[in-house]
Amino acid sequence: MKPEIKLHDKTFIPSIPYEKISAAIDDVAAKLNADNAGCKDIPILICILNGSIMFTSELMKRLVFDIELVSMKVSSYQGIASTGSVHQVMGLTGSVKGRRVYIVEDIIDSGNTIAALYDILKGEGADSIEICTMLFKPEAYKKDIPVNYVGLCIPNDFIVGFGLDYDGLGRNYKDIYVLKKD
Repeated sequence: MKPEIKLHDKTFIPSIPYEKISAAIDDVAAKLNADNAGCKDIPILICILNGSIMFTSELMKRLVFDIELVSMKVSSYQGIASTGSVHQVMGLTGSVKGRRVYIVEDIIDSGNTIAALYDILKGEGADSIEICTMLFKPEAYKKDIPVNYVGLCIPNDFIVGFGLDYDGLGRNYKDIYVLKKD
């Protein structure tokens, strides 16, 4: 783990090492595997681009039941702050009509994105929707939609790495870094 990384005009310091991330993914996969043991249908994992690519990839390798992968892209951040509104950048890459769906997110903070995704998927006819996230900021979460599978609960800080970015940079780091306070 690097002692610090500089992205654009911001400096980030180590927060969560990959080993802890990997162990959290093992735990999420074990819960999903237990909950889907003996399932007759094939659920859909929806990878929310771009942030959850790394988490979705790692998670899928650990799942022992059949799944389909669908992607979509939404955006709500500009720089290090949420804009407060969510817009769909790329629609679903497959149908969810009548299907059991797991939304796979990199991080959940306010819940605005989850609420928007939930409404979109319900509108597309998803039979059931559950939420799976690598990182969850419980003190920032403002919605009533249950978050069913959580890798790690973290403070309400701005982070990068393991799929998370600051204006397009930082997603490629396997560890997670937090914004250095001045």
